[in-house]
Amino acid sequence: MALPVRDQAKYWGIAIAVFLLALWALGDVILPFVLGGAIAYLLDPVADRLEKLGLTRVLSVAVITVIGLFLFLILVLLVFPTLIQQSIALAEAAPALIDSLQATLTERFPQLLDADSTIRLQLDALGTKIQSQGGTVINGLLSSAMGLINIIVLLVVVPVVAFYLLLDWDNMVAKIDDMLPRDHAPIVRQLASQVDTTLASFIRGQGTVCLALGSYYAIALMIAGLNFGLVVGVVAGLISFIPYIGALVGGALAIGLALFQFWGDWVSIGIIAGIFVVGQFLEGNILTPKLVGQSVGLHPVWLIFALSVFGSLFGFVGMLVAVPMAAMIGVFARYGISQYRESLLYRGLSDADE
Repeated sequence: MALPVRDQAKYWGIAIAVFLLALWALGDVILPFVLGGAIAYLLDPVADRLEKLGLTRVLSVAVITVIGLFLFLILVLLVFPTLIQQSIALAEAAPALIDSLQATLTERFPQLLDADSTIRLQLDALGTKIQSQGGTVINGLLSSAMGLINIIVLLVVVPVVAFYLLLDWDNMVAKIDDMLPRDHAPIVRQLASQVDTTLASFIRGQGTVCLALGSYYAIALMIAGLNFGLVVGVVAGLISFIPYIGALVGGALAIGLALFQFWGDWVSIGIIAGIFVVGQFLEGNILTPKLVGQSVGLHPVWLIFALSVFGSLFGFVGMLVAVPMAAMIGVFARYGISQYRESLLYRGLSDADE
């Protein structure tokens, strides 16, 4: 006989509380393991596909590891140095860009920018703040001993954790399934399958969309000759998981930089704007429908809320687990609503009698 509902709620509540407490207490300690688990989850379908082609699990994981290391070396040697250099240069060039904006506004709206005007003082403060804080943060992360140690730990521990988790992924899933309470195992499997479908559609699909758009924006902007094009492309790609936001933020940043760099050359400015128009068309009509699908179950507002809440409570690790937790909560909420619609509380006694 199953446990009373009150006891079940108590035990499940304790389990959730322990999980959240561990997430809050351990914090950055579990960051490499969270990243490693996320990588293993993303690559498990690839390993399964290689196994179907005749490779063993060990050989499949080895092939994936070699290809991953090769791609990582390419990024380290070709992309990361340019990205870091442009990020620092953009932070240092901010005052000059602000001065150009002041000159333009002074020329067209001289009454707005008197020597003691609030707008002028705010622009001066903004440029100085960006230069001091932006360069300090980037250089601090790269030069501090603790920052280097953390980066080295991530570079070493994350691949190792991902390798072993990917190697034993199917066995771990089978053991977890064997530990499920027998009375609740069918429901838990059903909900877990829905969570997996949502995560697979969003993380794998949307991750591919972000990678494709970021690469497209960065390469196209650099070919167009835009200064800091790589930084703008990476930023636009990273936030493309929120519909329209990536294109809007990246487009505004790129067009703003283009106005300073190509003022008077309207053809070049139009090319920069056209790059984002084409990117938005590709995202909405080709990439997202093909790779993500139309019904993922994660509304953009719900996703932003989850990122804000988990990021505020648990820091960077919380932001990493925000999407899986949002997917789980969404699936549980839909299941709870379906159960509510079948209950007497919703249907009433008259419906029950019928």
